[in-house]
Amino acid sequence: MDKRLLVLASGMFAIGTDSFVVAGVLPQVSASLAVPVALAGQMVTLYALSLALLSPVIAATVAHWPRKQLLLTGLVIFVLANAVTALAPNIGIVLASRLLAGLGAAMFSPTATATGASLVAPEQRGKALAIVIAGMSSATALGAPLGTFIGGWLGWRATMWFVAVVATLAAIGVAQLLRDVPTPPSLSLARRLAPLGDVRVLLTLTTTWLAYAGAFVVYTYIGLSFDRATGGDARVLAGLLVLWGVAATAGNLAAGRLTDRLGSRRIINAAIAIVAIDFALLPWTSASLGTAVPALVVWGVCGWGLLVPQQHRLISIAPTAAPVLLGLNSAAISIGVAMSGVIGGAAISWFDRHTLGLVGAAFITVSLLVAEWAHRSIAQPDRQSADTVTAP
Repeated sequence: MDKRLLVLASGMFAIGTDSFVVAGVLPQVSASLAVPVALAGQMVTLYALSLALLSPVIAATVAHWPRKQLLLTGLVIFVLANAVTALAPNIGIVLASRLLAGLGAAMFSPTATATGASLVAPEQRGKALAIVIAGMSSATALGAPLGTFIGGWLGWRATMWFVAVVATLAAIGVAQLLRDVPTPPSLSLARRLAPLGDVRVLLTLTTTWLAYAGAFVVYTYIGLSFDRATGGDARVLAGLLVLWGVAATAGNLAAGRLTDRLGSRRIINAAIAIVAIDFALLPWTSASLGTAVPALVVWGVCGWGLLVPQQHRLISIAPTAAPVLLGLNSAAISIGVAMSGVIGGAAISWFDRHTLGLVGAAFITVSLLVAEWAHRSIAQPDRQSADTVTAP
């Protein structure tokens, strides 16, 4: 295994820990700052929205930077932002610091995945992407549960300090172990957004957006959605997050190998269909610990198993535009996550919190229809390649 992929994965682990740990401490944030849980949930929304909107802008404005410098700068900003969150005296500063953390993540995450894909031969891209993304999925197995436990023990501010320390260690690893990699040709923002004019790319990104919006409707408010299974105990919730994260890591790695072997269509359709059914049953399976465990395992394996074939599908559409397309895919995920915070907050206000799974299932089901539409569009031999649009 290329050690450089492991270094990139370590940075993704830090980003992933911050992305997922906030959901586990929202009740503590709400109580500490005397704000509604739905308002505290906008920590997730603003972070994801910042990541989504800034990823293509950052990629265009600093395209001439060496990849190592860009990765390190992103991690430094990310560390400082989490320190501000930990020290913030009110919800306003907390939310502003989440925007800054999104900036750091926007500099690091798309750069890391694109760099990982460029380090290997085309026939090994699925595996390489799986390794880099495994850093984020493994954060759900270790970083987020540990951060949730720390929040229940020492308070949510200690959780944010924990995230800052994890990111600092990742920056040290990148600085010491990652060699400089070739800087891709510079592209303007207009050129980076040009793939959106290709219906194949647009449909694939829409699939990602809908699927992860549906999944994170539940995850953002998982402490509330699974309160019957956990009994409100942060330690039990942390244990469930560990289980979910282990399943996510296994699903992510398996998807890389299966995608290289079977192609992206079968893995995408199977993963989405299974998750849709799993979420539709959550109002009942989340009611007890015995049924919540298998539900979370299925969610972890298939939910994270979707990401690799989606990225593989995008790269197959336009191999020379891989960095641009993977950046747009990260933005699609972030927009979905941002939407989930708002949609989930509204659903909690209007309906019972235990019905969030049904809301998520609706979005995920629509994503399956769009995924098949994307496949049919890609299969048309006379459609213009996105390479001609995005290649410098």
